Amino acid sequence: MLKCISPIDGSVFAEREALSPEAARQAADRARSAQADWAARPLQERVDLVRAGIAAVGAMNDEVVPELAHMMGRPVRYGGEFGGFEERGGHMADIAQEALADIPVGEDATVKRYIRRIPHGVVLVVAPWNYPYMTAINTVAPALIAGNAVLLKHATQTLLVGERMARAFHSVGVPEEVFQNVFLDHETTSTLIADRAFDFVNFTGSVGGGRAMEQAAAGTFTGLGLELGGKDPGYVMEDADLDAAVATLIDGAMFNSGQCCCGIERIYVHESLYEAFVAKAVAIVEGYRLGNPLAPDTDIGPMANIRFAREVRDQIDEALADGARAHISQKPEDDGGAYLTPQILTEVSHDMRVMRDESFGPVVGIMKVSNDEEAIRLMNDSRFGLTASLWTADIERAQRVGDRVETGTVFMNRADYLDPGLCWTGCKDTGRGGGLSVIGYHNLTRPKSYYLKKVTT
Repeated sequence: MLKCISPIDGSVFAEREALSPEAARQAADRARSAQADWAARPLQERVDLVRAGIAAVGAMNDEVVPELAHMMGRPVRYGGEFGGFEERGGHMADIAQEALADIPVGEDATVKRYIRRIPHGVVLVVAPWNYPYMTAINTVAPALIAGNAVLLKHATQTLLVGERMARAFHSVGVPEEVFQNVFLDHETTSTLIADRAFDFVNFTGSVGGGRAMEQAAAGTFTGLGLELGGKDPGYVMEDADLDAAVATLIDGAMFNSGQCCCGIERIYVHESLYEAFVAKAVAIVEGYRLGNPLAPDTDIGPMANIRFAREVRDQIDEALADGARAHISQKPEDDGGAYLTPQILTEVSHDMRVMRDESFGPVVGIMKVSNDEEAIRLMNDSRFGLTASLWTADIERAQRVGDRVETGTVFMNRADYLDPGLCWTGCKDTGRGGGLSVIGYHNLTRPKSYYLKKVTT
């Protein structure tokens, strides 16, 4: 039995029976049987159905927002995820005709040559709990549009999301066999991957989870897309707009209780702005209202699970024991469990876990730097590489620094955002592959070459 424990009060919010290995295999087989007919439909028809499915999810938003608060703790005041969900899915629908068009290589009187994008077949999407709708649509929309059948497995913490998505898409005419929500335990998931039940697997989650996916797929040649951990840095240069940098980077560190794939986890500030940056950052965080996410005035809710909060507390305590300074006094609502005081740390170093390991919680360490070289060295001193946020008025400088930062995305004067026109990708332990953009379609299809000789003499 899969159980979603609400971080609001520790109660069981939802539970579902996991499929047996046999039932899970039957679901994958149904998807495979239905996929060819789905892929044979006109591309525009698939695009229109996916657009309609996205809109049907939006129609559920009044129910979805409090449901998310119950499942993973995000305050209702932020209105859920439909804005990003629609932006991402809509963009992939917008570019589908061009992204999936044949690539002409040449034609004359004797031969025609081109490359076609062919769907993999059956795609398994394993989605995380922190942004369960937006992370899922990154792959679900382009996979369906490209002609794949999709099985969607959500994290237990957001157990009901896949049901809602499947119901919405089925209501507009996407065949039930083509898009299935499945409840799977880890062992059954690994067994199906090892048995080649899927032609491609997209996983968003922990580094450990990514390793389990790779191990399950070993020797099967099943394609994998992996977005794993992050420790995203921000770098504030001496010519930055200080107020904008503080507001954006601290929001990027604390929003969603710090549980963002591309959240800011470490900040490096030029020495000339350091004291002012820290003072402004502390003022922002001191003003946060920690509390029940169902309350309309709550800024920051509980972390999704007590064990996640425990890891953040451990990192903070270890850093303080090693000489770090905490700037935020414990808030009255901090219960020692899922409700955790957001924290700013200074006098930190890369010897501390809070500056090395993924925190995935409402804590950020701030360090002083004297120049670009020092900042680049520190930004690259990480086993992760998802995004980096650079703050400067000089775009050429940002490009020069960005070229040397080991990361998947370089932001200038922005942070914690996913632009669907760009490839969402990472390096090092953050994973492999890429989603969204034209490249997202390339990863969800395979190239097939055609050499058509018109004459035989």
